Amino acid sequence: MSGDTDHTADEGERTVRERLFHADFDRDPSDVTVRRFGIAVHRIVFPLSLAVLVAFVALTLGLGEQAADTYQAVSAAVNARFGWLYVLAVNVFLLALLVFGFGRFGAVRLGGPDAEPEFSRPAWLAMLFTSGMGIGLLFFGVAEPMYHFLSGGGSFFDAAPRSPAAGRAAMAITMFHWGFHPWAIYGVVGLGLAFFAYNRNLPLAFRSVFYPVLGARIYDWPGHVVDLTAVVATVFGLATTTGLGAIQITAGVDFLARNTVAMGVPAGIGTSVLVIAILVGCTTLSVLAGLEDGIRRLAKANVVLMGLLLLFVFVAGPTVFLLDAFDSAIGVYLGNFLELSFYTEAFAGTAAGWQHAWTIFFWGFWISWAPFVGLFVARISKGRTVREFVAGVLLVPTLFSLLWMAAFNGAALFVELHVRSGGIVGPLQEQGRGVALFQMLSFYPFTLLTALIATATLVTFFVTSADSGSLVVSYLTAGGTRDETPATRQRVLWPIIIGLTATVLLVGNGLDALQTAVVTAGLPFAVVILVMVYTIYRGLARELAVHRSAAYREATESRAGRDPDASRHHSSDRRHEK
Repeated sequence: MSGDTDHTADEGERTVRERLFHADFDRDPSDVTVRRFGIAVHRIVFPLSLAVLVAFVALTLGLGEQAADTYQAVSAAVNARFGWLYVLAVNVFLLALLVFGFGRFGAVRLGGPDAEPEFSRPAWLAMLFTSGMGIGLLFFGVAEPMYHFLSGGGSFFDAAPRSPAAGRAAMAITMFHWGFHPWAIYGVVGLGLAFFAYNRNLPLAFRSVFYPVLGARIYDWPGHVVDLTAVVATVFGLATTTGLGAIQITAGVDFLARNTVAMGVPAGIGTSVLVIAILVGCTTLSVLAGLEDGIRRLAKANVVLMGLLLLFVFVAGPTVFLLDAFDSAIGVYLGNFLELSFYTEAFAGTAAGWQHAWTIFFWGFWISWAPFVGLFVARISKGRTVREFVAGVLLVPTLFSLLWMAAFNGAALFVELHVRSGGIVGPLQEQGRGVALFQMLSFYPFTLLTALIATATLVTFFVTSADSGSLVVSYLTAGGTRDETPATRQRVLWPIIIGLTATVLLVGNGLDALQTAVVTAGLPFAVVILVMVYTIYRGLARELAVHRSAAYREATESRAGRDPDASRHHSSDRRHEK
């Protein structure tokens, strides 16, 4: 009898919570999935995602030589018409995240007042960092500032090319592209997904973030379109990273081969495709190892390897110059922060075009990565307060990124300014971006060892990103189930699809095709994230209002009276009111 009474009381408390939160706590995300052969897939999102990707691949192959012209036309149209949208959007994301984290919503806990973190803080921060940047820091850490050095600071700074002033400007621009803005994009997406999944009992999918405006329609076509957009953006973002990683890993292997056995690796798309196939195989092994033994261990290994490279450059390189360069570049970055953040080339004249090739590409790159990184960050962040979440996502990885850029930017610029002019820029212009990092390492001690570590780091970063990306896409295409990890055979499918997409894009038009794909895929998702900012505000505001309401207090006090252990729920709730 008492069991029936408790059950009735629980029903009453749930009814109160549903009414107060305006959420459908009884809706089971699994009711939109189809289970066959040991896997669970969303009956609409999964086949549509495959259809869109197959259509894109077929179109690329079918166009043949016309693919280059088509991609260039699409890229030019997106840049010319919507560059301003990217610029405004990323600033909205940064401002919103700061308000959520350090304003009145900061004490809200993801998962409820009694939620406990699943991972230790060091492991959490390691997974945050490796999922968010990965190969990009290694690929662009030397290559990007060299291009800005050659241009004299792009269209923003007015410096003589290849001059000390151009080097100072190049470091500041690189820090801008890898600083607060990308992590603000990731933070907004991760916060929205975590809050609505763990505080509203909704699916761990992008559709859930739109519950405040769509209501139960998130389970119908409006929600399907949102998740489909997220899947396509994620696959294109990861395909871009795969292509970039394959190009640089090939350059690393070629560098090692030439300096050990005096024999180079054949250049060309075929070699990159072979590298992609090997990387997909390594990712499959990581997927089979599972989340704990796969991604978590690789993330820690990534941090250790990158830490060793960073320490080596600071110690073996021009230490005093690097420290001075860090101070100077930070000053230029922060001193021009607002103007850089809102800069467009409306008045650039003949210098126009630089921003579209760099800043707009990076904003599209980060936005297209946001579905993947955001959902993965949400998956590992249950139990953190909003303030802790924002501080962890926005500050710690950004600081490491800035230190990394200061070291590798500075070490490369020191070579150009004080050792050998053209020592890095020359091979970069002749052989492409992938060789820049290894060419820089050749001017410092223990070149073969550091090049080997850099190549190994590229591989582990790629595997970590592809593994966590397969987990994210599996969640999205399975309907966003929270209580069970997608089956291994289901997760293995997506690295293969991502590898095939990257291969087709490389064959279609090389790196230009990858960049066009990522910027184009990021455009619709930029609008999605802008709407997410509003829905997150609605959700957090409702959370505070509910915790202050008499009805919620009565429900939690009633529960505490039936379960002594539940009394801590009520005491914890009061923290939200302070």
